[in-house]
Amino acid sequence: MRGSRPWLRGRPPAAAGTFYPADPARLATTVQRCLRAEATAEAPSAPPARLRALVVPHAGYVYSGPTAGVAYRLLAALAPSDRPRTVLLLGPAHYVPVLGLAASSAQVWTTPLGDVTLDVGGRDALLAAVPRVVAVDDAAHRPEHSLEVQLPFLQTVLPGVPVLPLLVGQVTAAEGAEVLLPLWQDPSVLVVVSSDLSHYEPAASARRHDARTAAAICALDAAGVGDADACGARPLRVLLALAAADPATVRLLDLRTSADTAGTPDRVVGYGAFAVEVAA
Repeated sequence: MRGSRPWLRGRPPAAAGTFYPADPARLATTVQRCLRAEATAEAPSAPPARLRALVVPHAGYVYSGPTAGVAYRLLAALAPSDRPRTVLLLGPAHYVPVLGLAASSAQVWTTPLGDVTLDVGGRDALLAAVPRVVAVDDAAHRPEHSLEVQLPFLQTVLPGVPVLPLLVGQVTAAEGAEVLLPLWQDPSVLVVVSSDLSHYEPAASARRHDARTAAAICALDAAGVGDADACGARPLRVLLALAAADPATVRLLDLRTSADTAGTPDRVVGYGAFAVEVAA
Protein backbone atom coordinates (compact mmCIF):
# COMPACT_ATOMS: atom_id res chain seq x y z
CA MET A 1 0.00 0.00 0.00
CA ARG A 2 1.29 3.46 -0.88
CA GLY A 3 2.77 5.19 2.14
CA SER A 4 3.29 1.97 4.14
CA ARG A 5 6.82 1.25 5.31
CA PRO A 6 7.42 -2.45 5.93
CA TRP A 7 11.18 -1.87 5.32
CA LEU A 8 11.90 -5.03 3.41
CA ARG A 9 15.37 -6.51 3.66
CA GLY A 10 15.43 -7.37 -0.02
CA ARG A 11 13.38 -7.41 -3.20
CA PRO A 12 13.73 -10.63 -5.23
CA PRO A 13 13.89 -10.45 -9.03
CA ALA A 14 10.60 -10.43 -10.89
CA ALA A 15 11.91 -10.50 -14.47
CA ALA A 16 14.72 -13.08 -14.32
CA GLY A 17 14.04 -15.88 -16.75
CA THR A 18 11.69 -13.76 -18.86
CA PHE A 19 13.22 -10.38 -19.68
CA TYR A 20 16.78 -11.58 -19.08
CA PRO A 21 18.49 -14.92 -18.29
CA ALA A 22 18.03 -16.38 -14.81
CA ASP A 23 21.28 -18.33 -14.98
CA PRO A 24 24.13 -16.12 -13.64
CA ALA A 25 26.75 -17.29 -16.14
CA ARG A 26 24.42 -16.90 -19.10
CA LEU A 27 23.29 -13.50 -17.84
CA ALA A 28 26.88 -12.27 -17.47
CA THR A 29 27.69 -13.44 -21.00
CA THR A 30 24.55 -11.79 -22.40
CA VAL A 31 25.36 -8.46 -20.75
CA GLN A 32 28.90 -8.53 -22.12
CA ARG A 33 27.58 -9.26 -25.61
CA CYS A 34 25.17 -6.31 -25.35
CA LEU A 35 28.00 -4.03 -24.22
CA ARG A 36 29.85 -4.87 -27.43
CA ALA A 37 26.89 -3.96 -29.68
CA GLU A 38 27.58 -1.61 -32.56
CA ALA A 39 25.85 1.75 -32.23
CA THR A 40 23.43 2.93 -34.92
CA ALA A 41 24.05 6.65 -34.35
CA GLU A 42 27.29 8.47 -35.08
CA ALA A 43 28.71 10.19 -32.00
CA PRO A 44 29.50 13.78 -33.06
CA SER A 45 32.71 15.46 -31.98
CA ALA A 46 32.13 17.83 -29.07
CA PRO A 47 33.99 19.70 -26.31
CA PRO A 48 34.79 17.64 -23.21
CA ALA A 49 31.57 16.92 -21.36
CA ARG A 50 30.49 15.32 -18.09
CA LEU A 51 27.89 12.58 -18.26
CA ARG A 52 24.85 13.37 -16.09
CA ALA A 53 22.22 10.94 -17.30
CA LEU A 54 21.40 8.07 -19.63
CA VAL A 55 18.15 7.08 -21.28
CA VAL A 56 17.94 3.34 -21.91
CA PRO A 57 15.22 0.88 -22.97
CA HIS A 58 13.77 -1.86 -20.78
CA ALA A 59 12.43 -4.64 -23.01
CA GLY A 60 13.72 -8.19 -23.01
CA TYR A 61 17.45 -8.27 -23.63
CA VAL A 62 16.98 -10.18 -26.87
CA TYR A 63 15.08 -7.16 -28.21
CA SER A 64 16.53 -4.03 -26.56
CA GLY A 65 19.74 -5.30 -24.99
CA PRO A 66 22.03 -4.01 -27.78
CA THR A 67 20.58 -0.49 -27.48
CA ALA A 68 20.98 -0.53 -23.70
CA GLY A 69 24.52 -1.87 -24.10
CA VAL A 70 25.53 1.06 -26.29
CA ALA A 71 24.57 3.44 -23.47
CA TYR A 72 26.04 1.46 -20.62
CA ARG A 73 29.34 1.18 -22.47
CA LEU A 74 29.83 4.87 -21.62
CA LEU A 75 29.79 4.00 -17.93
CA ALA A 76 32.27 1.18 -18.41
CA ALA A 77 34.68 3.73 -19.90
CA LEU A 78 34.45 6.20 -16.98
CA ALA A 79 37.64 6.99 -15.11
CA PRO A 80 37.54 5.92 -11.45
CA SER A 81 37.38 9.58 -10.40
CA ASP A 82 34.24 10.06 -12.52
CA ARG A 83 32.31 7.08 -11.16
CA PRO A 84 29.01 8.15 -9.57
CA ARG A 85 28.31 7.73 -5.86
CA THR A 86 24.68 6.81 -6.54
CA VAL A 87 22.57 5.93 -9.57
CA LEU A 88 19.09 7.46 -9.52
CA LEU A 89 16.85 5.06 -11.47
CA LEU A 90 13.63 6.50 -12.89
CA GLY A 91 11.08 4.47 -14.82
CA PRO A 92 7.38 3.89 -15.46
CA ALA A 93 5.05 1.52 -13.60
CA HIS A 94 3.49 -0.96 -16.02
CA TYR A 95 1.31 -2.97 -13.63
CA VAL A 96 0.22 -0.83 -10.66
CA PRO A 97 -0.97 2.80 -10.95
CA VAL A 98 1.34 5.21 -9.14
CA LEU A 99 0.66 8.69 -7.83
CA GLY A 100 3.75 10.88 -7.68
CA LEU A 101 7.04 9.03 -7.18
CA ALA A 102 7.11 5.53 -5.69
CA ALA A 103 10.09 4.42 -3.63
CA SER A 104 10.99 0.90 -2.52
CA SER A 105 11.34 0.09 1.17
CA ALA A 106 13.96 -2.59 0.50
CA GLN A 107 17.59 -2.31 1.53
CA VAL A 108 18.79 -4.40 -1.42
CA TRP A 109 17.42 -5.60 -4.75
CA THR A 110 18.57 -8.99 -5.98
CA THR A 111 19.39 -10.26 -9.47
CA PRO A 112 21.05 -13.54 -10.55
CA LEU A 113 24.35 -11.60 -10.35
CA GLY A 114 23.86 -10.83 -6.66
CA ASP A 115 22.60 -8.02 -4.47
CA VAL A 116 22.44 -4.34 -5.37
CA THR A 117 22.48 -2.00 -2.37
CA LEU A 118 19.87 0.75 -2.31
CA ASP A 119 20.75 4.31 -1.35
CA VAL A 120 18.67 4.20 1.82
CA GLY A 121 19.87 7.60 3.01
CA GLY A 122 18.89 9.27 -0.24
CA ARG A 123 15.49 7.58 -0.22
CA ASP A 124 14.77 8.54 3.38
CA ALA A 125 15.77 12.15 2.70
CA LEU A 126 13.26 12.33 -0.17
CA LEU A 127 10.52 10.73 1.92
CA ALA A 128 11.10 13.25 4.70
CA ALA A 129 11.42 16.29 2.42
CA VAL A 130 8.52 15.76 0.02
CA PRO A 131 6.02 13.24 1.46
CA ARG A 132 3.31 14.82 -0.68
CA VAL A 133 5.04 13.55 -3.83
CA VAL A 134 7.32 10.66 -2.77
CA ALA A 135 6.04 7.63 -0.84
CA VAL A 136 6.92 3.98 -0.39
CA ASP A 137 4.92 1.70 -2.71
CA ASP A 138 6.29 -1.84 -2.67
CA ALA A 139 3.19 -3.17 -4.42
CA ALA A 140 4.12 -1.16 -7.52
CA HIS A 141 7.76 -2.23 -7.41
CA ARG A 142 7.15 -5.93 -6.74
CA PRO A 143 6.19 -7.02 -10.31
CA GLU A 144 7.87 -4.16 -12.19
CA HIS A 145 10.61 -4.83 -14.76
CA SER A 146 11.45 -1.32 -16.01
CA LEU A 147 14.05 -0.64 -13.29
CA GLU A 148 15.05 -4.22 -12.52
CA VAL A 149 16.33 -4.95 -16.04
CA GLN A 150 18.86 -2.11 -15.65
CA LEU A 151 20.53 -3.72 -12.65
CA PRO A 152 22.60 -6.45 -14.35
CA PHE A 153 24.12 -3.77 -16.60
CA LEU A 154 24.88 -1.55 -13.61
CA GLN A 155 26.29 -4.48 -11.66
CA THR A 156 28.66 -5.11 -14.55
CA VAL A 157 29.83 -1.57 -15.37
CA LEU A 158 29.49 0.08 -11.93
CA PRO A 159 29.94 -2.75 -9.43
CA GLY A 160 29.20 -1.76 -5.86
CA VAL A 161 27.51 1.55 -6.68
CA PRO A 162 24.15 1.86 -4.85
CA VAL A 163 20.93 2.75 -6.63
CA LEU A 164 17.89 4.82 -5.72
CA PRO A 165 14.94 3.35 -7.69
CA LEU A 166 11.84 5.50 -8.18
CA LEU A 167 8.78 4.74 -10.28
CA VAL A 168 7.40 7.91 -11.85
CA GLY A 169 3.62 8.01 -11.95
CA GLN A 170 1.10 10.83 -12.15
CA VAL A 171 3.34 13.83 -11.71
CA THR A 172 4.07 16.76 -13.98
CA ALA A 173 7.55 17.36 -15.37
CA ALA A 174 7.83 20.51 -13.28
CA GLU A 175 6.75 18.76 -10.06
CA GLY A 176 9.11 15.84 -10.59
CA ALA A 177 12.00 18.10 -11.50
CA GLU A 178 11.47 20.24 -8.39
CA VAL A 179 11.59 17.16 -6.17
CA LEU A 180 14.68 15.70 -7.82
CA LEU A 181 16.60 18.96 -8.37
CA PRO A 182 18.91 18.47 -5.33
CA LEU A 183 19.93 15.05 -6.66
CA TRP A 184 20.39 16.43 -10.18
CA GLN A 185 22.62 19.19 -8.83
CA ASP A 186 24.82 16.64 -7.03
CA PRO A 187 27.61 15.75 -9.51
CA SER A 188 28.12 12.41 -7.78
CA VAL A 189 24.61 11.24 -8.75
CA LEU A 190 24.02 9.69 -12.19
CA VAL A 191 20.45 9.57 -13.48
CA VAL A 192 19.26 6.60 -15.55
CA VAL A 193 15.82 6.87 -17.16
CA SER A 194 14.24 3.63 -18.34
CA SER A 195 11.91 3.96 -21.32
CA ASP A 196 10.99 2.24 -24.54
CA LEU A 197 9.66 4.37 -27.41
CA SER A 198 6.80 3.65 -29.85
CA HIS A 199 4.69 0.52 -29.39
CA TYR A 200 3.14 -1.92 -31.85
CA GLU A 201 3.36 0.01 -35.11
CA PRO A 202 4.69 -1.33 -38.40
CA ALA A 203 8.46 -0.93 -38.57
CA ALA A 204 8.50 1.94 -41.09
CA SER A 205 5.92 3.92 -39.14
CA ALA A 206 7.72 3.25 -35.87
CA ARG A 207 11.02 4.52 -37.25
CA ARG A 208 9.41 7.79 -38.32
CA HIS A 209 7.63 8.10 -34.98
CA ASP A 210 10.78 7.38 -32.98
CA ALA A 211 12.84 9.82 -35.06
CA ARG A 212 10.41 12.60 -34.10
CA THR A 213 10.57 11.59 -30.45
CA ALA A 214 14.37 11.41 -30.54
CA ALA A 215 14.50 14.90 -32.02
CA ALA A 216 12.33 16.22 -29.17
CA ILE A 217 14.52 14.51 -26.58
CA CYS A 218 17.70 15.93 -28.12
CA ALA A 219 16.08 19.38 -28.20
CA LEU A 220 15.22 19.12 -24.45
CA ASP A 221 11.58 19.54 -25.46
CA ALA A 222 9.66 17.88 -22.63
CA ALA A 223 6.31 18.93 -24.10
CA GLY A 224 7.30 17.19 -27.34
CA VAL A 225 7.35 13.76 -25.68
CA GLY A 226 3.74 12.64 -25.43
CA ASP A 227 2.35 9.67 -23.58
CA ALA A 228 1.96 7.81 -26.89
CA ASP A 229 5.61 8.44 -27.83
CA ALA A 230 7.24 6.47 -25.01
CA CYS A 231 6.04 4.20 -22.22
CA GLY A 232 8.40 6.11 -19.92
CA ALA A 233 7.18 9.50 -21.10
CA ARG A 234 6.71 10.83 -17.57
CA PRO A 235 10.23 10.07 -16.30
CA LEU A 236 11.58 11.29 -19.63
CA ARG A 237 9.78 14.61 -19.28
CA VAL A 238 11.09 15.00 -15.72
CA LEU A 239 14.65 14.39 -16.94
CA LEU A 240 14.28 16.87 -19.80
CA ALA A 241 12.93 19.51 -17.41
CA LEU A 242 15.98 19.01 -15.19
CA ALA A 243 18.39 19.06 -18.13
CA ALA A 244 16.85 22.17 -19.70
CA ALA A 245 17.38 24.14 -16.50
CA ASP A 246 21.06 23.21 -16.23
CA PRO A 247 21.51 23.59 -19.27
CA ALA A 248 22.63 20.29 -20.70
CA THR A 249 22.92 18.71 -24.12
CA VAL A 250 21.46 15.38 -25.23
CA ARG A 251 23.30 13.07 -27.60
CA LEU A 252 21.56 10.28 -29.51
CA LEU A 253 23.54 7.05 -29.16
CA ASP A 254 21.31 4.41 -30.70
CA LEU A 255 17.88 4.13 -32.31
CA ARG A 256 16.34 0.89 -33.54
CA THR A 257 13.26 -1.30 -33.22
CA SER A 258 12.55 -4.86 -32.24
CA ALA A 259 12.48 -5.69 -35.96
CA ASP A 260 16.20 -4.90 -36.05
CA THR A 261 16.96 -7.45 -33.34
CA ALA A 262 14.59 -10.35 -32.78
CA GLY A 263 11.07 -9.30 -33.79
CA THR A 264 8.90 -9.21 -36.89
CA PRO A 265 8.41 -5.94 -38.82
CA ASP A 266 4.62 -5.83 -38.64
CA ARG A 267 4.25 -4.84 -34.96
CA VAL A 268 7.38 -3.47 -33.35
CA VAL A 269 8.58 -1.59 -30.27
CA GLY A 270 11.08 1.24 -30.58
CA TYR A 271 14.23 1.61 -28.51
CA GLY A 272 16.51 4.59 -28.04
CA ALA A 273 19.66 5.32 -26.06
CA PHE A 274 20.67 8.87 -25.18
CA ALA A 275 23.42 10.53 -23.16
CA VAL A 276 22.74 13.75 -21.24
CA GLU A 277 25.91 15.77 -20.74
CA VAL A 278 27.00 19.09 -19.25
CA ALA A 279 30.17 21.06 -19.82
CA ALA A 280 33.13 19.53 -18.04
